[in-house]
Amino acid sequence: MSDTLTLFTINMSHYSEKVRWLLDASCLPYQEQPLTPALHTIPMLIKGRRWQTTVPLLQRGGECIQDSPRIVAWLTQHYDLESCLPSVERQQILAIQARFDRIGKPIARFLYLPGFAHGALLRAIWGQFASPLARLFVSASYPVVKPMFQVKLRINERAVARARHQIDVEIQWLNAQLVDRRYLLGDRFTFADIAAASILAPLACPTEHPIYGHPEFRAKMASAASQWADSPALQWVRDMYALHRGPVWARMTVPPLLV
Repeated sequence: MSDTLTLFTINMSHYSEKVRWLLDASCLPYQEQPLTPALHTIPMLIKGRRWQTTVPLLQRGGECIQDSPRIVAWLTQHYDLESCLPSVERQQILAIQARFDRIGKPIARFLYLPGFAHGALLRAIWGQFASPLARLFVSASYPVVKPMFQVKLRINERAVARARHQIDVEIQWLNAQLVDRRYLLGDRFTFADIAAASILAPLACPTEHPIYGHPEFRAKMASAASQWADSPALQWVRDMYALHRGPVWARMTVPPLLV
């Protein structure tokens, strides 16, 4: 069995970013396989064997683990993650992960509502890592995929209003935690900070991230989050990216986002 780790991701997925960041922070070598939305569904159904199309999915040899909390749990069983997930604080850290995972889909729902008014931007994001033929397919199928996606993610005014409330509750919680500290647990950076910062990154738009920090994304999708833009929580997310994520992203080769 190969010991090589392969991480299947979608570029706009903050859950993918969470696992990618954990792997990088833990100095675990891996290969990333970015997927094209819509075209990712069959490969993820086959590999995950859970009747789900979600990313991220981590593969080692013939073993595939789908869904970010399951991946984190599997990694803790097979690798030394003490630097990011110290055993003495592990339960607290995983509780913070669960807390922010609960607003992962509400954040996507909240941002896609305004985002769907900007088809060219979404086509560019979805096709960033696609081959020319796949990019053409994504563009041509967008009018069909869009309503399917709206139904699947429940992108409607009522659901988005609920999402706004759910997001606000967690941002206010994070504001309170950051009154007298830089990091969520103790005086050092842990997976608790990764879990919170990565899930909130699409709202905070850190400049280091090639999608969330793109000017078009900020203006056309994340502008809906302006009520929290200057909050301590989202400024903290930007600080975490500048301090702990920016140098890693700077070494990555990412195709430009052509809008």
